[in-house]
Amino acid sequence: MNSPEFSIVIPAHNEEKYIGKCLQAVISASKYVRPDKVEIIVVANRCTDRTAAIARHYGARVLTNDDKCIAAIRNTGVNAAEGEIIVTIDADSLMTKYSLSEIRGLLKSGRYVGGGTNPHFDRTSVGIAFSAMYVALNLLPVMIKNGGYLSGAMFWFYKRDFSAIGGFNERLVSLEDMDFASRLKKLGLRKGQKYGTLRHSYVLTSARKFDEFGDWYLIKNRKLTKRIFTGKDRAAADSFYYDVR
Repeated sequence: MNSPEFSIVIPAHNEEKYIGKCLQAVISASKYVRPDKVEIIVVANRCTDRTAAIARHYGARVLTNDDKCIAAIRNTGVNAAEGEIIVTIDADSLMTKYSLSEIRGLLKSGRYVGGGTNPHFDRTSVGIAFSAMYVALNLLPVMIKNGGYLSGAMFWFYKRDFSAIGGFNERLVSLEDMDFASRLKKLGLRKGQKYGTLRHSYVLTSARKFDEFGDWYLIKNRKLTKRIFTGKDRAAADSFYYDVR
């Protein structure tokens, strides 16, 4: 493949149950741009299962980063990317089929510095709905401080702008996505561009943490959740993210 236009970066820690479906969704979305212009990079993090083998089966380039820091894992993939447009998505999530086409249109318009996507869980319940509301309320002060709603779930941006803001902040062990979105938005304001949210595409993400811990887990464990919202609590991040699976 010569000079890819898109690089899709996927962090993955023991994701053999999900990575195949994630990659199938990327391949499907690639058909609406140019498949030969889309490279897929999976960054395997402390994997002890078949994640890397499955990723290679689908044609992904597999890199390794064993840090307990999702920001560092994401940076490993983006720094190695050869495409001018970067899209990051989690291994347990599925992009919809027109995602890359919509991203290209927004970025090529020159009106957007990049942005995020709205997530939909693959199942819902009263507990999940209340948990999502609880998280949103806790993040509201951060969003207000940074000028309003900042979507995440699947980020999209030019690699040059990623470099301009210094990538994901590796001093953070959680909330690196919110921090990145804030700095990308500020870069856009300086350039007269908007931080966008895909309107026609979305991300379908698994509710596996709720499946494992219970639909009311975040609310029942509010002290842990609030520690995660600091972005710097290693013990909380380990128990919620890095030592799971």
